[in-house]
Amino acid sequence: MLTYDMERRGRLPLYDYLCRCIKEDIWSGTLGPGEKLPSKRALARHLEVAVATVENAYSQLVAEGYLYAEEKRGYFVSPLETGDRPRPAEAVRPSAPSCALPQPRREWLLDLTSGGAGTEGFPFTVWARLMRRVLTDRGEQLLRASPNNGVEELRRAVASCLHQFRGITVSPEQVVVGAGTEYLYGLIVQLLGRDLSYGVEDPGYPKAGKVYGLHGARCVPLALDEGGVPVEAVERAGVQVVHLSPSHQFPSGAVMPIARRQSLLRWAEEAPGRYLIEDDYDSEFRFTGRPIPPLQSIDRAGRVIYMNTFSRSLAPSLRISYMVLPPALLERYQRTLGFYSCTVPAIEQYTLARFLSEGYFETHVNRMRGFYRGRRDQVLDALARSPLAGRCQVRGEDAGLHFLLRLETDRNDRDLARAAEERQIRLFFLSDYGGGEPHVLVVSYPGIELARLPEALTRLAELL
Repeated sequence: MLTYDMERRGRLPLYDYLCRCIKEDIWSGTLGPGEKLPSKRALARHLEVAVATVENAYSQLVAEGYLYAEEKRGYFVSPLETGDRPRPAEAVRPSAPSCALPQPRREWLLDLTSGGAGTEGFPFTVWARLMRRVLTDRGEQLLRASPNNGVEELRRAVASCLHQFRGITVSPEQVVVGAGTEYLYGLIVQLLGRDLSYGVEDPGYPKAGKVYGLHGARCVPLALDEGGVPVEAVERAGVQVVHLSPSHQFPSGAVMPIARRQSLLRWAEEAPGRYLIEDDYDSEFRFTGRPIPPLQSIDRAGRVIYMNTFSRSLAPSLRISYMVLPPALLERYQRTLGFYSCTVPAIEQYTLARFLSEGYFETHVNRMRGFYRGRRDQVLDALARSPLAGRCQVRGEDAGLHFLLRLETDRNDRDLARAAEERQIRLFFLSDYGGGEPHVLVVSYPGIELARLPEALTRLAELL
């Protein structure tokens, strides 16, 4: 007789939990193909549940193909092609009630795998006031579908900000608004074609290559040097599209020199169908000198697709990003992708448009640039005062919200990471991206708890 502890179901309905238990026994081989199950009444009496509970469970298992019924004979286990395949997640019997208390999260002295909340200093008061104005002024218009490329008011505001702060002159028609850069990556593949080869920085932002690959494109890693992606690597790879971050490469922090930018633009101009995708993800946060001019600002042939996001400068959950298409791609975009609906709610688009056009964004970025510069300086000061001083080298600290820290050690990155975890420290290495230089930490400092940092650095120095 099948015996299950029905009290361990947590919040699952009785029949659902019974289904899962029987599935588990089928996948484990406890119930073999052709084996007869107890009658509904017998099993209900044994488990002390209603007959309807067993009847519903058996019916569901028949519908899913785990059981088959023979008239006047009962229910039997169906043969399954198990092989070495893992059991489906829904077939696994819960080991504890689903209403059990969650396990406490582990406390870390230092966690470099977390870049921080990215919500520091968000102007809630201003945002709420602008949103109330939008609700009053726009009313029922907010309930209607937005244009597929975003509301015109936001596209105008983005074009104006690009001209004012990044030296890019574009029309609002070239701007396409979407819910996050990952969504826009998918649009780019559909726009340019899945039959092309896409070059991605190695090491680089991993989601770009994953999205391109999931949409059917061939992705080729392009090794970096101190100036970013060399044009020789692009030519050897035989790609038609290159995704890059010339102003502040992640995670290496490399800034591409002007000569190389010009070489890549010439490469793109030499053959039809070649494009450069410029991801300018954290260009607002540069702490020394003037902002690095984007590649798009010197593009004269219309071969650069420019991308940026407000997730880093405002808040990750805002999920508003945009791309700027070259004029030659606009007609193709409307013809092939114009049927898509805009993925960003209208009220958020109109609110952001006013936040940009009324100068609040500039004020916010200036304030946060000072805040992050101070946070960076505190982290660097803690490093200089720690036992690590003289045994590490800081690189790329003048821009963006991360820098690199090269450690003087002979220990393998993985061994060092495992040993550090035992001391409440989670390390994030450049080599975690596959082609990165060993012994180099990626330090995203916004999320670092400054009060715990000295102790963490002392423990890390002991490991070296």
